Amino acid sequence: MAGAGLWWSAGAAPTPPEVLRLGAADAPSGATPVASTGVDKLEKFKGAEPKPMPPLSFIDAEGRRVDLADFKDRVILLNLWATWCGPCVKEMPSLDRLQAQLGGDAFQVVALSLDRGGRAAVEPFYKKTGVQNLTVFLDPASDSMKALSLRGLPTTILVDPEGRELGRVEGAVEWDAPEVVTFLRQFLGRGGGPARDRSGVMKTGG
Repeated sequence: MAGAGLWWSAGAAPTPPEVLRLGAADAPSGATPVASTGVDKLEKFKGAEPKPMPPLSFIDAEGRRVDLADFKDRVILLNLWATWCGPCVKEMPSLDRLQAQLGGDAFQVVALSLDRGGRAAVEPFYKKTGVQNLTVFLDPASDSMKALSLRGLPTTILVDPEGRELGRVEGAVEWDAPEVVTFLRQFLGRGGGPARDRSGVMKTGG
């Protein structure tokens, strides 16, 4: 697999990889992600048993509450990141390209920032790095850290259309690499679900 990262099934207990630990706003920006583990790790991931996800709420750029459950009926790549995290910064452009390539009624990248500065930290970063396809989602209180038992950043969780965790990866990944896109495509095409607005949140009426 291109980039760095380690996939494992939702019920597995892997050896902790070298990822940027949480808890310090001044964490080193040059942290080195783990080495590539190869596409064979993705192949093993295919048979993972879905695991229930805890309720998770955050906000958008306008301060409106968003629930992870709002994205039901599509596959979600939930990426937990921060602007002070070197590996996060490295993989963000590829997440943006992945959303441009696969984003739609069946799939969405939800990049959830844990920056304490919230919108004031994320929007300038998106502008500086040319991110155009990712919606701003914020968790300035880092509630997701405890809810999802995060060990470091970046952590990316694959969520099925029923809102269940299929597995997670720690460390930076080249998300739009052909073999990664091929891997993700196998989870798509299982029904479009209700219509959604540009942020990806489903519309409930009107």
